[in-house]
Amino acid sequence: MSKQTYKVCWCFRRQFKVGEGGPPTDIKELFVHYSENGVMTAEHLQRFMLEVQRDDEVTKEDAEAIIDATIKEFKHLPIFHRRVLHLDAFFRYLLSDSNPPLPFPPKVMHNMDAPLAHYFVYTGHNSYLTGNQISSDCSVVPIIESLKRGVRVIELDMWPSSTKDDIDIVHGGTLTPPVKLIKCLEAIKAYAFVASEYPIILTLEDHLTQDLQAKVAKMVTKIYGDVLYCSSSSDTMAEFPSPESLKKRIVVSTKPPKEYLDRTKSMIKDDSSVNMKISTWGEELSEHLEIPQSTDECLLTRFTQRNLLRVFPKGSRVDSSNYNPFIGWTHGAQMVAFNMQTHGRPLWLMQGMFRANGGCGYVKKPDFFLKDDKDLFDPKRTLPVKKTLKVKVYMGDGWHLDFKRTHFDVYSPPDFYVKVGIAGVKADSVMKKTRIIQDDWTPKWEEEFEFPLTVPELALLRVEVHEYDMTEKDDFGGQTCLPVFELRTGIRAVPLHDEKGDKYKSVKLLMRFDFI
Repeated sequence: MSKQTYKVCWCFRRQFKVGEGGPPTDIKELFVHYSENGVMTAEHLQRFMLEVQRDDEVTKEDAEAIIDATIKEFKHLPIFHRRVLHLDAFFRYLLSDSNPPLPFPPKVMHNMDAPLAHYFVYTGHNSYLTGNQISSDCSVVPIIESLKRGVRVIELDMWPSSTKDDIDIVHGGTLTPPVKLIKCLEAIKAYAFVASEYPIILTLEDHLTQDLQAKVAKMVTKIYGDVLYCSSSSDTMAEFPSPESLKKRIVVSTKPPKEYLDRTKSMIKDDSSVNMKISTWGEELSEHLEIPQSTDECLLTRFTQRNLLRVFPKGSRVDSSNYNPFIGWTHGAQMVAFNMQTHGRPLWLMQGMFRANGGCGYVKKPDFFLKDDKDLFDPKRTLPVKKTLKVKVYMGDGWHLDFKRTHFDVYSPPDFYVKVGIAGVKADSVMKKTRIIQDDWTPKWEEEFEFPLTVPELALLRVEVHEYDMTEKDDFGGQTCLPVFELRTGIRAVPLHDEKGDKYKSVKLLMRFDFI
């Protein structure tokens, strides 16, 4: 037990004990139940993992491997002359990176052989911008960062250069300094499959003359070569190819400039086949999905069964802010386009959705989006509760390692509380919070919450930690969003992320998840 001293004024100092965050009451009781004479053998641990964690496939060999990995941290203690865990080691395992809330190790779990229209796709908007839509730099850096995070759809706006003989990537009609198209294409090639082997969809917004269009075609073909996906000689196909069939391929999506489209509207109306030249990636919508009252409420759902739909931020969002992605997801829109350079709750939800399926950038849409017309999903319809998620927030740890002593409060340790809730359809969306634990770097809340879910297939668990400040705005202490449909039940160590979405080195919460 160490101490921290905070200076209140020149002649007065306050000391606070800094504990190591011992096990919560539940953990102690579980250890007693699943151990014998103060030690937990591999057989005991296996039974704990089967009955509490619900890891149905765990073997005795798996339990032995966990014990071996855990006791390496305690190898200096003579107690470990055999493969067993004592209470502190068991607690250390529960808080370790090898006990995360999502499938571990991360792997693709969804069927990837369905048409592209059957997946939500991690989609960027104005992927070349470093900041706002008016004056920020255009650069390959945000493109690279997006690809490293698993984004699968990159958008570039193509305009003639000032000399009219080259192609600039720039937000047209603004003060954003341009970056050359060739640099963007080369950066995409270099980083396309760093985070995922599944296809990159490169959306090119065309504002070019025919001569420059031909130059782009040669440039793209030369740089990408065999990696570039080209459809067959036929102009149309019955359905889109699958992500599996497009592994390590780059698909270019573009259409003629708006002036040309105004003269050819009849060519892009919905048809019984998918047009791979003009309307390959479906119609585009603004922020709000406005459906006339006389129209079938399930129309955007029906459309997205066979067509790709992209939703993107309104042009008035000049600060590059984002919107609630469920506006698109609850209507089946596959490509909910986001400004990846703008951090905040909307982007946290986007990052949370695509932590699913091993983080590969493609998440299979729930089956109810693909049913017959009479059973089509209507996001506005009130549905019965399908299951209830029970969440227990035990404690938090790691802030004293990742933050300076006076980061949260100059005069004392932080006063943390947790906000926990659900993002999803309107009926399921809610936020609750724990009490405030004062002056403690390793706070213990041991509070339980229940969340009835009508559409668990679309639900994300939201978790935020804040430090209470009586006089000013509460400080940010970490966040994460997790897909409910992939949550591992039982007691899990939940790593927290910063405002950008980068995982902290040490900060995490110990939580328990159960479905009833």
